[in-house]
Amino acid sequence: MRPIWKERPSPGYQAIKALVLGGFALVIVVPILVVISTSLASDRDIIDAGGYVLWPSHPTFKAYQTLFSGGLMGRAILVSVFVTVVGTAIALAVTIALAYATSRPVLFGRPVLLMVLFTLLFAPGIIPMFLVVKQLGLLDSLWSLILPGALGAFNFVVLRTFFMNVPGELLESARIDGASDFVILRRIVLPLSKAVVAVVGLFYAVGFWNAFFNALLYLNDTSKWPVQVILRTYVLQGKSLSADQLGVHPPPQPQSLQMAVVVVALVPIAMVYPFLQRHFTKGVITGAVKG
Repeated sequence: MRPIWKERPSPGYQAIKALVLGGFALVIVVPILVVISTSLASDRDIIDAGGYVLWPSHPTFKAYQTLFSGGLMGRAILVSVFVTVVGTAIALAVTIALAYATSRPVLFGRPVLLMVLFTLLFAPGIIPMFLVVKQLGLLDSLWSLILPGALGAFNFVVLRTFFMNVPGELLESARIDGASDFVILRRIVLPLSKAVVAVVGLFYAVGFWNAFFNALLYLNDTSKWPVQVILRTYVLQGKSLSADQLGVHPPPQPQSLQMAVVVVALVPIAMVYPFLQRHFTKGVITGAVKG
């Protein structure tokens, strides 16, 4: 007799499962479709629908043309790309170095590890962090969006746990051959850790791309705003940028502009995920489970 999990599901069970999965898919797909459709809808479509549009009858790119015509959105995208790329590179370098150092047997290893974890888990509040950024001269600088988030506790723990699972015999054999710690890390440990490093890099990239609170605290110059601050201004506060900032007179319907900003903020980071998808599950499991 075969186990129950090897039995072929009944047609009724398959139909119920298909309905449930289809319902979840609709819950996910319909809001995305509304966002994209409203961003492409004309003023007439939005007025006729009384707000958001499920399918535009007269699609137009007027909202996107409006966003990019004034230059504010273009600069915001460049700022977000710079912060995401540079911040992810710095964060990965810092996290990998610290995780590898604390994963090796060192003198006073446990106290050092506890000190590192204590520092990361009990972060300072908003006012102490603001004072530190101010004293370092980072106010109104893009580095204020990068350096405060250059090391995450969860990502550090995931990488350290994975590095601890690398066979010690392999590292010792390389050390006997005269390899230094940097050579061992670059030529042995990192090639074996591509999956978990890709996942941690994705976590950092998503975090830097979606971050807006540091920009609200540390940036006064609107030309240095990232995309998420503009998105917050449009959607969360219910405000529209002025016609002078947009460079268009008159601007399109607010709903169309809001959804266009959402699409612009969503598409770049969503395009990165398919390239790392095959590493995602493997990296999370192997980095978070020790065995």
